[in-house]
Amino acid sequence: MIDWLALSVALPLLGAVATVALPRFAVPLGLAAALPTVWAALMVMVLVADQGVQVSALGGWGAPLGILLRADGLAAALLGMANLVALAVSLYAPGYFRGSVLEARFWPLWMLLWAALNGLFLAGDLFNLYVTLELLGLAAAGLGALTGQRAAVEANLRYLLVGLLGSMTYLLGVSLIYTALGTLDLEQAARELRAGPVAWVSFALMTGGLILKSALFPMHFWLPPAHANAPAPVSAALSALVVKAAFYLVLRLWLELFGPVVGASAALLLGLLGAAAVIWGAWRALRAERLKLLAAYSTVAQLGYLFLFFPLLAELPAGTARTELLGAAVLLALTHGFAKASLFLCAGLLQKAAGHDRIDELSAATQALPVVTLGVALAGVALIGLPPSGTFTAKWMLLTAAIDLGQWPWVPVIMAGTLLAAAYVFRVLGHAFASAPRHGDAPPIDPRGCPGANAIGLALQLPGLMLALVAVLALGMTAEPLWDLLASTTDPSEAAP
Repeated sequence: MIDWLALSVALPLLGAVATVALPRFAVPLGLAAALPTVWAALMVMVLVADQGVQVSALGGWGAPLGILLRADGLAAALLGMANLVALAVSLYAPGYFRGSVLEARFWPLWMLLWAALNGLFLAGDLFNLYVTLELLGLAAAGLGALTGQRAAVEANLRYLLVGLLGSMTYLLGVSLIYTALGTLDLEQAARELRAGPVAWVSFALMTGGLILKSALFPMHFWLPPAHANAPAPVSAALSALVVKAAFYLVLRLWLELFGPVVGASAALLLGLLGAAAVIWGAWRALRAERLKLLAAYSTVAQLGYLFLFFPLLAELPAGTARTELLGAAVLLALTHGFAKASLFLCAGLLQKAAGHDRIDELSAATQALPVVTLGVALAGVALIGLPPSGTFTAKWMLLTAAIDLGQWPWVPVIMAGTLLAAAYVFRVLGHAFASAPRHGDAPPIDPRGCPGANAIGLALQLPGLMLALVAVLALGMTAEPLWDLLASTTDPSEAAP
């Protein structure tokens, strides 16, 4: 029997080794590893949907001595999204880097990041979660500084230091749990952990470290410059996948380990930080002068919505309502992943065509690249939360749950964040469709005045558009199977000791 869980991690890792050994063939080798990796991840989704939780004991050694890979509905959903986005990035990168020395440097780090990401989603114990989290951060920082430009290096050095601090803080919490319980396996730890100082301190350490890595307000300071100054394929991966991995770990730890023992006050704190992130991130996105910086601050805001689910989940007992709300949180995470990757891929092409990404001066580039502009518009629909996007469904369920549970303060936060998102998206589209510069009496813009667009073929424009279509149509109109997939996810009350 084929071990699809192990292959999901091993294939990109082998791809990283191959691209290091044969840098002249980095592109074909990277693509050769990418396609079967995506297939393996999709097979994991199919198996989880059909048979329930999948477990693989590497080398035949089970817990607590061996390394277990485990996929439930939550892991499978995030794994599927991550691998589809990674495939789009892999198809986009050769055209984006063509003729550049960065092409050969990109693939080893990219495949290593991909392997770490899949390993993180599938890891079944706290220490291997730390290992994959650390590999993910190191690879992401290297990719972000790929251009060698001063701004990129400074931003990603800051990201690296913050990431290391977050990882070490997380590891301190893991050490405390191991000292107290004598196990690192998530399922075993969940059965043995009791409410008390060990649970509270380890929760604070591990969640605090992950908040740093997820860029939740006010620990978001490193994200905008790191994402805005990275190459477009890297920005897409960082914003859509890497910070989502940290959120996934917070949610995973809450569902399986800490939720039953730390109380609702911790969930409320996460919700308050999420609310601040929604407003602050959206406001800064509205004021941003560069398209990639706008997209980066938008990530801060969109991540805030995900943390608004915690105080609501903490009040709901096990049952259908709780599963539906968890599904809404995952749907929002998936939609944001596809939409934000699309926005960054499209922004990279506009920057390549115009030679810059200043929003006020992108009209010629957007009119010369209508497919790219359509991708930006569709990604914006998903980020705002307009129907029929997956974000609309998720936000509607979030609003309904807040009203039903009497947690009214979240309602104006969600509404204000949505209005601000609409403002910054329509600001971009207003400049995109402008027929003349906003200042002065210059003649109408001629799209042919953007010669950089001539080098951008349709094949390079399609990955961003396809991702936007998934966010707006596929997830928005066919989201029901997600709830069936999540039925195999551990419920917090079931994990209670």
